[in-house]
Amino acid sequence: MDSIFQPKQITIGENSLQDIGKCAKKQKITRLLVIIDKFLTTEPLNYDDKVNQMIKKENIVVTFFSDYQGEPTTDHLKAALSVAKKERINGVAAIGGGSAIDIAKATALFYRDPQMEWSAITKQDSLKRLPLIAVPTTAGTGSEATKVMVITDKKKGIKMNPGHSDLIPDIAILDPVLTSSLPKQFTAYTGVDALTHAIEAFVSTKANLATDQYALTAIQIAGRSLPVVYNDGRNIPAREEMLLASTYAGIAFSNASTNLAHAAGRALGSRFHIPHGLSVAVLLPLVMRFGLQEAPERYAQIAIALGENANKDIHELAEQSIQIIEKYCDDFQIWKDALNYIHLQDLQDNIDCLVKDALNGNGILTNRIVPSSSDIRKLFLNLVEKLNKVKAIKQV
Repeated sequence: MDSIFQPKQITIGENSLQDIGKCAKKQKITRLLVIIDKFLTTEPLNYDDKVNQMIKKENIVVTFFSDYQGEPTTDHLKAALSVAKKERINGVAAIGGGSAIDIAKATALFYRDPQMEWSAITKQDSLKRLPLIAVPTTAGTGSEATKVMVITDKKKGIKMNPGHSDLIPDIAILDPVLTSSLPKQFTAYTGVDALTHAIEAFVSTKANLATDQYALTAIQIAGRSLPVVYNDGRNIPAREEMLLASTYAGIAFSNASTNLAHAAGRALGSRFHIPHGLSVAVLLPLVMRFGLQEAPERYAQIAIALGENANKDIHELAEQSIQIIEKYCDDFQIWKDALNYIHLQDLQDNIDCLVKDALNGNGILTNRIVPSSSDIRKLFLNLVEKLNKVKAIKQV
């Protein structure tokens, strides 16, 4: 028997952010902490002022917190909790990327249960937390629909990513206007990250009938919409589709797990300070090839979802699923952008550390083929080889 967990309410559409006050009132929130990315509060966006007016209409007291940057840490959480306690909040909202939503999840939890140990979160039957609303400004992490939060322990220097169904936001608001100003390259990084979530959820050993439907729909939507928003970021209907694809992919992997591309990508990103979506994207086609022979029928369905002719041979379709992703990496400058962060000799020299970090990450055991250390070593060596080829072409 399988269960699937997702937000209680998903509101989607142009200017749907205007419903944030009504959503907060529905959750019986009277004092709301809004965790918002700093750039959203600056000219000409001024979303703090706009949201303040939306929420005040419902007679809700609102406080904003944006004292964070980069990936979320325990220091950011401590600062958010300090503001939350001072303002005696009874609800949390996030407006921003995955970092904002992760800090919001942690704040909602630790405000209600300050004695909770990080290591104990996944072991609880249920968690006490404040009502939680998530408004993503990127179509990639899917955090608005997931049970996972990623926070770096500053003292230990490790990423903690506990998962629990009670961490899923109560309400997700998907407003494509908020993603329309996302730069072209970050549109690509986050979009391929969403696609990776869906692909890995579909080939995960924990996949089930429900997660398969969310994953395949996400792949289909992203396949037609990502190239559009990459070339025309102001295309609101396509931006809306990408938000939906990201949320569906989030539901899929939150219930079925990501796999080797994320385990290895997190290690790569942490070592070289690469944007998460980019670190995952450069590895995705290599990881797909590693698992191809174990689940050709699954990869064939991915190719069909991405637009290939269903009448072709399964093995031909499976191979084409990789070719399509490789073309995305070419078209979206993924390989070239990776070279802006990775010095190839450093990559070669750090492979042992990368292998160790990847093996310690989530997603290894749900891979169709559980990789050994030598498998992951070969994966990173293949990445070195690929990037060397790209570098050689770039220099011609």
